[in-house]
Amino acid sequence: MGEFTTLLQIEHGIIQAPMAGGAVTPQLVAAVSQYGGLGSLASGYVQPEKMRQQIRQVQQLTSRPFQVNVFVPEPISETKTEDVSFWTDRLPVIPEAQIIPSEEELWKDYEQKINILQEEEVPAVSFTFACPNEQTIHHLKQKGIFLIGTATTKEEALLLEEKGMDAVVLQGSEAGGHRGTFLPSKGDALQGLFCLISDVRSVCHIPLIAAGGITDRTTMSAALALGADAVQIGTRFLASQESAAADVYKKALLQAEGSETAMTRLFSGKKARGIVNQWMEEERRNEDRVLPYPIQHVWTTPMRKAAAAAGNPEQMALWAGQGVGRILSILTVEEIMHELTQK
Repeated sequence: MGEFTTLLQIEHGIIQAPMAGGAVTPQLVAAVSQYGGLGSLASGYVQPEKMRQQIRQVQQLTSRPFQVNVFVPEPISETKTEDVSFWTDRLPVIPEAQIIPSEEELWKDYEQKINILQEEEVPAVSFTFACPNEQTIHHLKQKGIFLIGTATTKEEALLLEEKGMDAVVLQGSEAGGHRGTFLPSKGDALQGLFCLISDVRSVCHIPLIAAGGITDRTTMSAALALGADAVQIGTRFLASQESAAADVYKKALLQAEGSETAMTRLFSGKKARGIVNQWMEEERRNEDRVLPYPIQHVWTTPMRKAAAAAGNPEQMALWAGQGVGRILSILTVEEIMHELTQK
């Protein structure tokens, strides 16, 4: 842990996961950094200039290091007209203007964000869904930016190290939210965190950040004992006072057990772990008809927003990791950091 914290100039090897979707606020990010961890902004689903505003808000709130997470665009699979019609009929609310971003638009958004990250001199940048290209890595490193990749397999971790990442998040199958898998695998790339750390530690020479099911000091210590240099924690920070997650979402986190989460592609088209609710159960049989990411995400967004506004958790994407059953109260970031770091 010492090398990692020294490189990033942070006190504790604790990273707040950069959960996209609006729950992560500049106040949450700044608080984690202020109490010695590494706060993380999520740029996914955020317009470039809005991301710039959030970066500046964090910089006004703290002088401590923080990171910004970026989704690397992926090819969008062909969409069948009959599948679009299928979901148009099944969804309770659909987009008024059925505008699906093109790959060209996604790359333009990505490039704008990479430019802003350099202009705003962000200390660290992490990537999800793929490894950035050599040109992007080169430009960011010229600015002295610390780069973090996301891997779900040993092969992905080794590729990220080879391409020049300074550290890699090892995302175990226990982790809540979207999977970061980007290389083909013979299996389902759903390796548990402890097996993943053990497999990667002996062959990877950059700092490893453990993610998945870590909510308290005990699980954090176990990951570090296996060879992780730091941990990344999401669900515990979702259930914080500084989180902007809807009250109905926070209530669901307090009531759920780890056995009540499951992987699904129903909300976005990409595998993600969340608390099983009525919509997931009803549509489970239709997983094979899900539209490709990010089209399914766009299609289900109005339903999820309407459900949140109505306080209805049964049609929301309640992303959560398998450690959710150990979260029993809504705490401040200060209290969470104290619980994680007290000896």
